[in-house]
Amino acid sequence: VSQYKKQPNCEGGFGVVTRCRNTKNNQIVAIKVNKSDPEILQQAKQEIFILEQLQRLDPDRCNIVEWNGYFLDGERICLNFELLDQSLWDYIGGWNNQGLPIRELRPILHQIANALFHLGSVGIVHADLKPANIMVVNRHESPIKVKLIDFGLACYAWHPYDEAIDMWALGLVAVELATGVPLYPGEDDYDVLKFIIETQGQLPDHLLESEQFQYETNYQSKETRYIKLKRLDDLEQLLKVRRGPENGQPLFVRLIKQMLALDANQRITPSEVLKHPFFNTGLSRSAPVLT
Repeated sequence: VSQYKKQPNCEGGFGVVTRCRNTKNNQIVAIKVNKSDPEILQQAKQEIFILEQLQRLDPDRCNIVEWNGYFLDGERICLNFELLDQSLWDYIGGWNNQGLPIRELRPILHQIANALFHLGSVGIVHADLKPANIMVVNRHESPIKVKLIDFGLACYAWHPYDEAIDMWALGLVAVELATGVPLYPGEDDYDVLKFIIETQGQLPDHLLESEQFQYETNYQSKETRYIKLKRLDDLEQLLKVRRGPENGQPLFVRLIKQMLALDANQRITPSEVLKHPFFNTGLSRSAPVLT
């Protein structure tokens, strides 16, 4: 611990992430200091296990944060990561929550799908994909590069948890990138489910039991959405109104619908995303291509 000099940090439910300077080699890193709470310690051990499996992957080519190991500070487990610039959530906020143009979000989506593809290659599901867990390497680069972080809830793919969970989350991230606001921002699971059904229709019987939660509990949902779509196809018109017509909007909406298929068995996979026509133009030559 003594070899790291602390700088400003940010807090989370797990503990804090602190920007530190290694006094031995002068390297600036990010140290995730987990609380000594037993449940959080167990989660930290699970994250270490997952990160050890990810050592097989090239962090730069696979768009995954580089992990430099861990150490103990008393009873606290500290994880050492490369220092990245800002979260995708903060980056979206820098656009005044109006959403990014298609040309800006296209390479971001491609990189996240690339990360999910490589996670799948080693049988791992992230299970907590959201803008706060996607980091921008350098916001001043164009196009920006992003990396996936926070593997505290990651696990091996096993029924019913597989890559389809991450793909659903990526669909929601994609809509938030395009609009600047969450698609289904309910205060609890029931609000979210209500919003999904209003926009995408009733879930198939084999996915959802037909009991009526509101009838049985007298539960009243709250309207928390910034945008209210009657169907996902309406997203294209919304984007045209907000930003004007852009090349790729119809293909983008088609991709969103495939990511947000209610039946996980019909949901697009990471490898299929990377080959989607939406990405045929507008990517740099350095973008990974599947063969």
